[in-house]
Amino acid sequence: QKKICNSSFSVLAAFCFISHGFTDFCVFIFALDWWVTDTGVIIVHSALYGRTDSKTCSEGKAPQLLANTKCSQRGTLDVLKKRCDGKRVCELNTNVVRTSDPCPGIYKYLEVNYTCFTATRRVICENSQTYLQCDEGEVLIVYTANYGRRDHYTCSYQKPDIQIKNTNCLNPTSKIGESCNGKNSCTIKASNSVFGDPCVGTYKYLELVYKCQL
Repeated sequence: QKKICNSSFSVLAAFCFISHGFTDFCVFIFALDWWVTDTGVIIVHSALYGRTDSKTCSEGKAPQLLANTKCSQRGTLDVLKKRCDGKRVCELNTNVVRTSDPCPGIYKYLEVNYTCFTATRRVICENSQTYLQCDEGEVLIVYTANYGRRDHYTCSYQKPDIQIKNTNCLNPTSKIGESCNGKNSCTIKASNSVFGDPCVGTYKYLELVYKCQL
């Protein structure tokens, strides 16, 4: 669980950056002792932007700024899942999720519950394909798949700015799981003909999070 005070900055990190025992800090500090490894992805389970108690992110705040403890913005979980699910690192601040003011005059915070688990993340640029192969006796389990664009740098080589500027192109798809789950191997093509075109004019990529299991 991570809590981020209004206008503060934080990072969700799966296994490659996990803080030791600092789950109640209002502001996540980069100088914390981080354990680093190369595997793991984020899955967000719940998210709140608002206020549900009078103690969190309350230091130095007047009582009237903390009075409403039944304050919650709708749609916060969807925003966080689209932004962070399947990534190893996800940068956050309250501006990312603030789509409205659920309780004017109240000092709010972002609270995120997420898990980090070992899995493989693979990116396939538009009009390319990949081959997933498990060891003998193992089968594929696809956790998440998104065809679109969530950042400026992935699959951006020699692409004009106009084709990579839209980073809010989100198209979660179940087609990969339907095609590949339970198989030992699977060929996947990242193309509009397979997934549709969620953002015309944007150069897209397919992000997969999967693992092989017995």
